[in-house]
Amino acid sequence: MQRIEIIDRIKNREKPWDFIIIGGGATGVGCALDAASRGFDVLLLEQNDFGKGTSSRSTKLVHGGVRYLAQGNLSLVREALKERGLLLKNAPHLVEKRAFIVPCYSLWQKFFYGTGLKIYNLLSGKYGFGKSVILSKKETIAKLPNIYQKNLRGGVLYFDGQFDDARFLIDLAKTAAENGALLLNYAGVFGFAENSGGKISAVNFADEETGEVFEIKTKIVINAAGAFCDAVRRFSLENSKNIIAPSQGIHLVFDKSFLQSENALMIPKTSDGRVLFAIPFHNKTLVGTTDTPINSAELEPSALENEIEFILETAKNYLAKPPRKEDVLSVFAGIRPLVKSTNTKNTAALSRDHTIEIDEKNLLTITGGKWTTYRRMAEDAVNQALKLGGFENRKCVTQDLKIKNDRVEFLRKIIEENPFLAEKIHEDFEYQKAEIVHAVGFEMARTVEDILARRTRILFLDAKSAVDSAPLVAEIMAKILGKDKNWIERQILRFNETAKKYLI
Repeated sequence: MQRIEIIDRIKNREKPWDFIIIGGGATGVGCALDAASRGFDVLLLEQNDFGKGTSSRSTKLVHGGVRYLAQGNLSLVREALKERGLLLKNAPHLVEKRAFIVPCYSLWQKFFYGTGLKIYNLLSGKYGFGKSVILSKKETIAKLPNIYQKNLRGGVLYFDGQFDDARFLIDLAKTAAENGALLLNYAGVFGFAENSGGKISAVNFADEETGEVFEIKTKIVINAAGAFCDAVRRFSLENSKNIIAPSQGIHLVFDKSFLQSENALMIPKTSDGRVLFAIPFHNKTLVGTTDTPINSAELEPSALENEIEFILETAKNYLAKPPRKEDVLSVFAGIRPLVKSTNTKNTAALSRDHTIEIDEKNLLTITGGKWTTYRRMAEDAVNQALKLGGFENRKCVTQDLKIKNDRVEFLRKIIEENPFLAEKIHEDFEYQKAEIVHAVGFEMARTVEDILARRTRILFLDAKSAVDSAPLVAEIMAKILGKDKNWIERQILRFNETAKKYLI
């Protein structure tokens, strides 16, 4: 994953790519890995950094979706639970089992949620993470010391998965590259070219760093641009009607003292029809999420005041130490690319099943779905693309493909060569200076934000600490990339502007 080398390879390639994939989130990178591991020539183009959009802004859960069980969508839950098991098998360094507790304030709730979570376990079959257990009031308090205790009758414990979404995505991208895919960030697609038969035959994109423009030939284009997929669809057919009903969800991050447990809290029903989670994440407490219909997608969405109040008000009913606005260390918003339904205006009721659309110019769009099912989504998209392009039908191999795990070893070598790089980026976090060197050298980090938001998670965990860390990160990056003081100043200013959206 060397950006200059990748651009040179793109320039020097004469024959068309088998696939060009647009979008560097979970679905796009998943498609790149799937197609490359089948032996096809793949180029992925991302307008910003890998995972800049929805894929770094999830609730950090690898799960079947208890909410979809309540909606009666058993097929989606069963599929997601299988994918959850495959994620743990193929990336045990990134995915971990986590105990979740549903607090119950009536005997009916114990029966209702206890029964539902037993069904949840049954649907997982051989991919189960552990049996659910009915807890007494005393057991519930022991496992969640900070739970609100008035009228508490006990709880239900069940197991699901947790991960660091952005870190998983970067390792997924590295695995795709190892399998032969080329992945280029800061490459904004702005149009297509067609052949004499009116089918897409080339992709036009600009290198966002240099402004250089490219027209790259391809046999098939896969549009995996998530919340931005409608804009890409209009590059193909100008009058395409939107298929996405974007919905915003936010998360608040607090000190770990607000949960005081390695177990997570699941609030099964909120006033907006979603479930709410409070989970331990990188030594903090992460609480979310909301469901707010929005008109259009932005690369850096902002949390709305009413969303922040909703989470604080809901958490107050379940936590003995209720978090306040001034306790928020970071707030981040993400946009769900929910597929439109003609029957509902409530985005919380829209399904997370994925959709594949092929237009008259052969643009294949894959959208919807959820993080946990990215692999299955990619498999379905590539299978359809093979038929569309008349390719040899090679079997998908990602069900047993391990996700790359070399970061710790690389960091150890970097520190051996330069011991001062063992120093922390910020005193309150374990991230080391060596991680900046590694991210720039091997993970295509190009900006201070790339480092502080996605290669490390400091911006998402404590926005003020991230602002404090920006000058150090900019200086180290400048030495590696050969940049001057003006670049350092611009990077710090730009990052501080972005960080404002994470501060309350």
